[in-house]
Amino acid sequence: MKHAFVIGSNAFIVPGKTISYGEEGNWKHFLRINNIYHDTSAPAENSFLDIDLDIKDTDGTSVTVLSNTPVTGAPYTIKTKRDSIMISRLDGTTIIHVHQLDDESAMSLEHNIVAEFEVHSPIVVIRITGEFFVDSLHIRAENEKLLINDTGYATSAMVGHNDLKFTAAGVVL
Repeated sequence: MKHAFVIGSNAFIVPGKTISYGEEGNWKHFLRINNIYHDTSAPAENSFLDIDLDIKDTDGTSVTVLSNTPVTGAPYTIKTKRDSIMISRLDGTTIIHVHQLDDESAMSLEHNIVAEFEVHSPIVVIRITGEFFVDSLHIRAENEKLLINDTGYATSAMVGHNDLKFTAAGVVL
């Protein structure tokens, strides 16, 4: 079961449902997809995007979420819909937005990304946007680019045989 993570204008198609950070032999999950929304297979109350998350906002405040529920009493809000989780500061600025794309939205992305989706058939496409820290890694995921500590990625489609991992040197698949 492959998952596609669209971060910035990049797609990473991997067999796992987590994104980790660290270095060789010392990996820690910062995002885990526990459950995805199924449009027709289950009643709405039983079908929704569910995540675990462990990041920091740009001020260094811990943002820890288990099954869409905040663990810490930090000053942020969580807005959930059946296919998205948005975590924002009290002033409304986005820390992270995790959104499960519907088929039509996924197939309207850049041609090279759609071509990889057609070949590798991920079961879900998850778009991630926001600005946050994972340990000492500064992640900025905008519509047009992904920046990891000022190393930029734009309009690429990468396929890996392992989980998606972020390091100080960049992306590892």
